[in-house]
Amino acid sequence: MKYFAYILGFTLLFSCSKKQITVENTTAKPHLTFISCQKKMVRVEGGKYRPFVGEESDSLTSVKSFLIDETAVTNAEYLKFLKKNPQWTKSKVLKLFADSTYLHSWKSDYEIPADVSLDAPVTNISWYAAKAYAESVGKRLPTVDEWEFAARASEKLKDATENPEFTSEILNLYQQKYGYKKPVKQHAANAWGIYDLYGTIWEWTEDFNSVMMTGESRKDNTVNETLFCAGASVTSSDLRNYAAFIRFAMRGSMKANYTVNNLGFRCAKDLVEN
Repeated sequence: MKYFAYILGFTLLFSCSKKQITVENTTAKPHLTFISCQKKMVRVEGGKYRPFVGEESDSLTSVKSFLIDETAVTNAEYLKFLKKNPQWTKSKVLKLFADSTYLHSWKSDYEIPADVSLDAPVTNISWYAAKAYAESVGKRLPTVDEWEFAARASEKLKDATENPEFTSEILNLYQQKYGYKKPVKQHAANAWGIYDLYGTIWEWTEDFNSVMMTGESRKDNTVNETLFCAGASVTSSDLRNYAAFIRFAMRGSMKANYTVNNLGFRCAKDLVEN
């Protein structure tokens, strides 16, 4: 089993290639009703970081300062969006924008499962749906670089990537299950003031498919959860890379209309300086 995990991790890791793929454009996008949003956002000061994969991985990438939601979007917040935009409910959403498992655990268009908190992150959301929500509240999805830059922070350090304890903590969090059923703010905020970037859900990014993986791109939800959250290649020679590896593997396995049991999102916003 150990050798299988190593081979799997090695194969996926080196089948990554950095290339920009355009998500399908369509004129069939449903009209959006804008909603008010009082959700707290935190400021992340820009800087440079070394990407995990791609042509830029040997050089530093610049990230401008930006705002990002302190937590993932919750069931309660998404429910408010659905009531104003019923075209995104599970019974009415176009299959072009969400596959058959979109909000599949919800009892009805406006009723979440009994064992899931309203304050838990909303999941089984497609990229199209996440993007629509973000636009409805005057925001956008974070880019891969923004998400990765913000996620380098531990509770005390804004860049803890060289700290082995931080890496171990991330790996332990990735092995926890069903965090997506519990309220947000399950763990302490990082040094930026952002909660639960690890260990609760996976999160969509604006350019999630800028890193594509070769091979089969889609398996059922259960396999997705165990493969990407349970540590498929912990025998990788550099565990500092492993935490990033599983995030990029997850992103590269998706298409814009796919949904997964523990895949949700949070919003970001450009920072307008006075």
